[in-house]
Amino acid sequence: MVLGNSMIIPVLPDIRNALNLNQVEVSLIITLFSLPAGITIPVAGFLSDRYGRKNVIIPALIAYGTGGVIAALAPVFLANKAFPLILAGRVVQGIGAAGTAPIAMTLCGDIFQGKERSRSLGAIESSNGLGKVISPVLGSAVGLISWYAAFAFFPAVVIPVIIAVWLIVREPESVNRQQKIKEYFKSFKETVKNRAGLLLASYLSGAAVLMILFGVLFFLSEYLEQRFGLDGIKKGIVLSVPVLFMSITSFITGFIIKKKKTLMKLTTVAGLATITIPLSLLPFTSSQVAYLIAFSLTGVGAGMVLPCLNMLVTSAAPTEERGLVTSLYGSVRFFGVAFGPPACGFLMTRSTGLLFWSSAALSLLACLFVLMLLKTQGRTEEQKKGNLFIFSPAVARKPLK
Repeated sequence: MVLGNSMIIPVLPDIRNALNLNQVEVSLIITLFSLPAGITIPVAGFLSDRYGRKNVIIPALIAYGTGGVIAALAPVFLANKAFPLILAGRVVQGIGAAGTAPIAMTLCGDIFQGKERSRSLGAIESSNGLGKVISPVLGSAVGLISWYAAFAFFPAVVIPVIIAVWLIVREPESVNRQQKIKEYFKSFKETVKNRAGLLLASYLSGAAVLMILFGVLFFLSEYLEQRFGLDGIKKGIVLSVPVLFMSITSFITGFIIKKKKTLMKLTTVAGLATITIPLSLLPFTSSQVAYLIAFSLTGVGAGMVLPCLNMLVTSAAPTEERGLVTSLYGSVRFFGVAFGPPACGFLMTRSTGLLFWSSAALSLLACLFVLMLLKTQGRTEEQKKGNLFIFSPAVARKPLK
């Protein structure tokens, strides 16, 4: 899934030059992949609850590859008038992406329990990051053939993935597939009501972190080319540094947090602070080393935050509604990715200081939301009744352990 955006970022300047686009127009290639995905993910989550995870993932992969074919062939037949058809291909690809990684995250929540779940979700986020590490280098390498060859890579890579999902993945049966739709949404509403603080904090933080991360990568791609004339594989390697830090941190975080919700909350706050502080200081320097350190710390912060949010969200809902609850989280993450590059492109035309301070302010705001809203984490109506029962006169006479 992450190839869909990260692999394209290194060739965006080439696309802009080839099709005579401005910064905001070229950013639509990212936005019109991520926005349809964000809109479609809840539908994919609902369908996966009703008809099974694999029955959503496989058709989604086919759509993902088809969108790549459309985007790759458009410049071959339409030359410099291909931009609208490329965007159409990206929309199809984004719809397909909705049923890939977000549903895979849900599937991990179904298969694994306890500390194994946190490790599996840490591995999912780490592989997400690893895809971001590889894809800039891969996109730069393929881009040496032609800028539209990057789009042709997508259909090639999904074929073995489809075969592997079909033959290897074994998903547990879900009792929810026999549940009436009215009962399903009633149960879903109750889950959201009981976990409102936790889910809202997780959704907002996930969107903010990925908006900042992809905004930083968009800026870095343009900065490396315009300031240093860096292109090709060398640029891809530099772009991969922040996401390499994110991938390594995600994997470590998944092993550390286990089932400790307090530790997840503290790690989330620490990760958002790790993003906020260096970005807020960047406008005071023009040092290339300071830029790379700040962007690497942004990757570290994202790697601390995202596995914790994955675990909190997937554990917030029972199997019957997990697909929709988790998919809504995936949806807002995609919205963050969708709006990061165009927002960055807009702010870059004003000043880099405004860009970095805005990013730092967004991260700080997410940090404050986590501190305020996760106080209600995990409390269900039954637990609230249990708390009242503990303090009832009949129980007050008994010593509490």
